[in-house]
Amino acid sequence: MDRLLGIDFGRKRTGLAASDPLGIFASPLETVHSAKLIDYIKNYAQSERIIRFVVGYPRNLDGRPSEAAADVDVFLKQLAKAFPQIPVTLEDERFTSVLAHRAMIDGGMKASQRRDKASVDKISAAIILQSYLDRTSRQ
Repeated sequence: MDRLLGIDFGRKRTGLAASDPLGIFASPLETVHSAKLIDYIKNYAQSERIIRFVVGYPRNLDGRPSEAAADVDVFLKQLAKAFPQIPVTLEDERFTSVLAHRAMIDGGMKASQRRDKASVDKISAAIILQSYLDRTSRQ
């Protein structure tokens, strides 16, 4: 099945989300230690056909890349080397953590569950991916 993979890259942890086969909605997938991310994606790609990576790109409020963008740039080079045939789209990730917390509250998660940064990361990845899916479905 064809999937788009949403990635909320972080220096320590990375949240992942996957689209449904029709590319309509995104679901949180996993949070992975960033050092093991490429291996995780390779394993995932053995069972699911990834047709695009949608990577959250950190920007300041004025739209310029933030300091964290340098880490994402390094990861993007690794991703392109490991998966040269799969296109990558950068998606603005401003406010995704805030939106992820709001989604957790609206979904009825307890405060103790909301403190789990791994949950926030994968929900942020789903928000990044869903933003891309919504934008491209309107075009």
